[in-house]
Amino acid sequence: MARFVCVFLTFLTFSGVAFGDEKKVLNVYAPDYFSSEWGPGPIIEESFQKICNCDLKFTTGDLLPRIRLEGKSISADIVIGLDTGISQVAREADIFSKHDQDLGVLTLPIPWHDEVFLPFNWSYFSFIYNNEKLSRVPKSFDELLNGHDDIKIIIQDPRTSVSGLGLVLWVKSIYKDNASMAWRKLSKRILTVTKGWSEAYGLFLQGEADMVLSFTTSPAYHIIADSDHSKTAVIFNEGHYLFVESVAKTKKAKDNELADLFMSFILSESFQKEIPTSNWSYPAALAYDKLPDDFKKLPLPQKTILMSGKEVSKIRKIAIDEWEKALRDK
Repeated sequence: MARFVCVFLTFLTFSGVAFGDEKKVLNVYAPDYFSSEWGPGPIIEESFQKICNCDLKFTTGDLLPRIRLEGKSISADIVIGLDTGISQVAREADIFSKHDQDLGVLTLPIPWHDEVFLPFNWSYFSFIYNNEKLSRVPKSFDELLNGHDDIKIIIQDPRTSVSGLGLVLWVKSIYKDNASMAWRKLSKRILTVTKGWSEAYGLFLQGEADMVLSFTTSPAYHIIADSDHSKTAVIFNEGHYLFVESVAKTKKAKDNELADLFMSFILSESFQKEIPTSNWSYPAALAYDKLPDDFKKLPLPQKTILMSGKEVSKIRKIAIDEWEKALRDK
């Protein structure tokens, strides 16, 4: 028996779970896409675990409903993937603490002063088209609304989709009190509305529509992964709405030192360099000259549009109602 116990304890030691040597665990809530095999999660998990001597565990799902449900009883140490469209609602749950990171290293196209939500990537909402099929491309939102009657687009539902919400905020930012009029005109171009981005983009790739609501960085995937240069982002004269994803530390973090290490890791080059070709977005803290060459060739809007969290909270329902009424009366 003694010999068996000795062998058993030796096994535990070499398997990394010896008594008193159990690894710390960092619990991270993330969107579904994040920890999928094609998302940034697996690479980030492997990279962080090399420096933390810990176990990084992702729990995926729809972030905002989970935050609202759990509230101050949240079991996550970190929440990653909160975008500018929902950050104010998440902030109101009063479950996050300050990140205490140096915002001076950020490479966003706008100043960022938020002490709670730390950006890790960004892009712009845009319409993507196939440049081998569509020759007459609108150069402005006004041109899309008032011309090109034959163009058909696919968009996403703002009640269920990040990109769909981004579009209604984009339209509201440009047209303000005339947003309802803009939606009435745009509704004539809409072929269908999908629940999420994947379904919409899939239909576009099948040739179902001329354009699809996506991101200015979407063509990078086709170029880098498939050597396909046929997908292009439309750049409008009025400017494009900015999409920023962020990460935040919860007040319930079980190990503040470990959580802080992850927050600083977010801004490290080892994290940021993975973003372009795993999340297909611009990294939030990486110098332009360190981007993949194909990212440097992507067109950028001349004007950046972004509402503050408080502005979004104030007009979100109004903007969605305007969209819904226009499509209902279509």
